[in-house]
Amino acid sequence: MQFDSLKTYVFEQLENHLASTLYYHGAHHTLYVYNAAIKIADYEKVTGDDHTLLMTAVLLHDYGFLETYHEHEESGCVIAHRILPEYNFNQKQIDQVCAMIMRTKIPQIAFNKLEEIICDADLDYLGTDDFFPIGNTLFKEFLHYGVVKDEEGWNRLQMKFLIAHQYFTDYAKRYREEKKQANLKLISDIVQRYDSSPTL
Repeated sequence: MQFDSLKTYVFEQLENHLASTLYYHGAHHTLYVYNAAIKIADYEKVTGDDHTLLMTAVLLHDYGFLETYHEHEESGCVIAHRILPEYNFNQKQIDQVCAMIMRTKIPQIAFNKLEEIICDADLDYLGTDDFFPIGNTLFKEFLHYGVVKDEEGWNRLQMKFLIAHQYFTDYAKRYREEKKQANLKLISDIVQRYDSSPTL
């Protein structure tokens, strides 16, 4: 597996060809998830080929945005099957990578340690001080693509999402869950104000 060459190629493609309206799902998001996955994988003691496959899936987990906004995970898997043989990945390895990519689809489901790590890395920011600034980029993107119509709809969506979300890895449970719950409390307070305001 020629991972370093693949990494260079993928980031070049993301930086040069993603739509400028992907305010959240830009190359910067993939880099964020990449760095988060390295930390979690180290904590969870993932090494060797498993580490390479995990980081490959991280590189490609939002690569499908190059072709489509909706169902981008499926598109990413199609692309993975097309390009990974050029970097000496075999069919079994490509299937493992695609399984990890598909696990990042909301709602997340994970069946093994590598899938747990990519899921937690993808939503690492939920349990950090960057929750609101990063979230604002997703709000801007969702407005553009018609996922939400206004700030109230966005905050209600965030609250619902945070309530349903769960971290999988020991790392995230230890270092992200408490802050995520604090962020949920802040969002819930905002939504409560909508509900307690008199209707005009």
